Amino acid sequence: MCFEWCKQNKESWYAIFRIFVGLMFLQHGLQKVFGLLGGVGGASVELFTLMGAAGIIELITGITITLGLFTRPSATLAAITMAVAFIYVHAWQGTSWIPALNGGELALLYFAAFLVLGSYGAGKWSLETKLWKKEKF
Repeated sequence: MCFEWCKQNKESWYAIFRIFVGLMFLQHGLQKVFGLLGGVGGASVELFTLMGAAGIIELITGITITLGLFTRPSATLAAITMAVAFIYVHAWQGTSWIPALNGGELALLYFAAFLVLGSYGAGKWSLETKLWKKEKF
């Protein structure tokens, strides 16, 4: 019964997934750019650094993915950002290439989520389909 209901409402589940991932990613951008939600060490980061660039990307792509606007390019940019974060921050500067040991699980989970979003796009419940009656990007 539940599986049939889930299959019938997959557009809704996908929209919830997209919005949830976008809002979670947006929080990281708010922390880095504005120092909100505890910030990075209790403050914002300098914008003209690698961490600042990551914060701006997280902020902008978090907003656009949540709204369902430019979802494919935003998800692609966010996926690249998370790949760089895993390799540069967690693997090279960490103790290991194993995510459970270097703290990179979240970066890889976001990477996987953004691959899904980049593949499937904004979906039916998006600002893009409301504005243009179809997904343009």
